[in-house]
Amino acid sequence: MRTNGAKKLSILRRIAPILIAGFIFILSACQQKAAESAFGLRTADLKISNVPLTVEIADTPQASENGLMFRGSLPEDRGMLFVYDADAPKRATFWMKNTKIPLSIAFIDSAGTILEVKSMYPMDESIVSSSSAEVAYALEVNQGWFDRHKISPGDKIDGIPRR
Repeated sequence: MRTNGAKKLSILRRIAPILIAGFIFILSACQQKAAESAFGLRTADLKISNVPLTVEIADTPQASENGLMFRGSLPEDRGMLFVYDADAPKRATFWMKNTKIPLSIAFIDSAGTILEVKSMYPMDESIVSSSSAEVAYALEVNQGWFDRHKISPGDKIDGIPRR
């Protein structure tokens, strides 16, 4: 006849693998979410002239269309990276419809080099176009961010994900 302690130990030995598997599943789900923004977009950590910047990645038509619309603010160390086909660069155009945050945008080539930086103003529906037809990425940050960090055309961005 088994004692209560022995019965409990026997049950624990049978369910321990299930509990451990569940715990591992929960941990992996938490780690996966850590690489996503509150808006469900993947994120990446970039470095521009040794300045760290965490970006949300807009690499689908829907994410690109939504951009930073309807948001009330953007943390100073955050931005949004629009990813195009790096093998087929193009001229890029943006506007600020339904965007409440004043932004600066950098147009970037397939090597990760900033081609140009422009300012964009809240709710302005005027088109902001790149001068270059070699744009593979565009990076939006708070207006003046590039100036505050002494980042300018010709600087290289490390950590850009490819599509």
